[in-house]
Amino acid sequence: MQSDNPFRTLQNYRAAFLRQDFPAGISVFLVALPLCLGIALASGAPLFSGLVAGMIGGIIVGLLSGSEVSVSGPAAGLAVIVADAIAKIGSYEAFLAAVVIAGLIQLLLGLLKAGRFSSFFPDSVIKGMLVAIGLVIILKQIPHALGRDNDYEGEFEFAQLADGENTISEIYRAIETASPGAVLISALSLAFLIIWERTAGRSNRTFFRNFPGALIVVFIGIGLNEFFRTAMPTWYLGDTAHQHMVQVPIIAAGKSPFSIFDFPDFSVLANPQVYFIGITIAIVASLETLLNLEASDRLDPHRRVSSPDKELIAQGIGNTLSGMIGGLPVTSVVVRTTANIYSGSRSRMSSVLHGIFLLVAVFLGGPLLNLIPLSCLAAVLIMVGYKLAKPKIFKSIYKDGRTQFIPFIITVLGIIFTDLLIGIAIGSVVGILFVLYTNFQSTFSVTRVENKVLILFEKDLFFLSKPQLKDALRSLRPGDEVIIDGSRAQFIDHDIYHILLDFKDTAQSQGIRYELRNVELNVQPKKAPKLVPAME
Repeated sequence: MQSDNPFRTLQNYRAAFLRQDFPAGISVFLVALPLCLGIALASGAPLFSGLVAGMIGGIIVGLLSGSEVSVSGPAAGLAVIVADAIAKIGSYEAFLAAVVIAGLIQLLLGLLKAGRFSSFFPDSVIKGMLVAIGLVIILKQIPHALGRDNDYEGEFEFAQLADGENTISEIYRAIETASPGAVLISALSLAFLIIWERTAGRSNRTFFRNFPGALIVVFIGIGLNEFFRTAMPTWYLGDTAHQHMVQVPIIAAGKSPFSIFDFPDFSVLANPQVYFIGITIAIVASLETLLNLEASDRLDPHRRVSSPDKELIAQGIGNTLSGMIGGLPVTSVVVRTTANIYSGSRSRMSSVLHGIFLLVAVFLGGPLLNLIPLSCLAAVLIMVGYKLAKPKIFKSIYKDGRTQFIPFIITVLGIIFTDLLIGIAIGSVVGILFVLYTNFQSTFSVTRVENKVLILFEKDLFFLSKPQLKDALRSLRPGDEVIIDGSRAQFIDHDIYHILLDFKDTAQSQGIRYELRNVELNVQPKKAPKLVPAME
């Protein structure tokens, strides 16, 4: 059950929940760690800023979220916007002021109940988004699995700004330059994860279901790479030109732990550009969050319904705090959320735990985490991607008919070959057009018995029904007796009304008897009769 009190669930946690949320939190942490660093790098921001955003997204937004399974953090979809904004406004500290403004705007949107707009996205587009993200995860992780790390972790765009390649050409380059050590680590990690999941599905032992296989994969990766260091130095992954390892920044000896934080420069509030940047971030971050919330509800095995307004409030508070202490903008993120759900999460505690693990990683675990090869984490992400884009999903949606499949597949292709937001925009336009097309195919019926024809308006008629109505009128034959009945229509569009009036002259010239019944321009809805209370 949802509650207005975000701490109610914490008060009612049971050991059974924690047994599932703790390993899920570890799995999400392992997925989120390289993504936080990669997105910060792509944004032209300090590396710590991605980790700070991950902590805020996990702990603060996780506690206040409108969803039990959504996980928030820095988003790849905002990387280009952030990099451009930092360059325009002059410094990262000045940019942080815009993040604070964005958070306050999101908070206001949540209070104004703007989250309801998430319901306007067609179902086929949401399904297409999930499948496309799964495919993009697989395609983007193949180079990392092969040891090529020219492109940063977490990028979703087809055209790669980091190295001038695209998703397809990057895979080709990775095959050309494949590292034997990375290939062996990723192949063994992937094989282990497949066996582990099959065993967990068939076994009654709680160990397999509750212990995170991703953690064992990390140990496999570290162990193999350390073996390569001593026994097969040419396969070792720590000495390559582009360090094929997690790279958590280490706080220098003697420096305060608070030295990692940056603080906003509010002197730029006199510059109108900072407000434009803040509004842009708020709109894009809110859109990504609402889309992911719709998607996470579909993936949630317990079918809980999230509150989009509560989520916007949580994101607003999270972005305000993130901007105040040097973090990147925060959104609900599909990759982390999917990893969370497929790792068996039961509640928001897994998101909070992943944020706590990021906090520990920054202050205590950097040297150990920097031993993790990216190739073993790539295997974890490839498994997440496969679960989102299983072949049976394509078959299922294809069976739903072309009105569902065409918007779905266009959304998938749009996201793969452009980016997340553009692909969703293209898919949404196509989806809405199909909804309109389907809706206006059945606005009226035509019944013919010999030369008697009844054209009955089944519902309101708008201008989009003009082609079908003209075809029906053109099909009438000399000698027909035609009745146009509009009694079921509460609204008749101006264009429709005048087509019907103009056809009177055509009917007369063709020898057609033509009668309009209850056909009026802009018919108003009929008032329901007042109900009289029953006598006791």
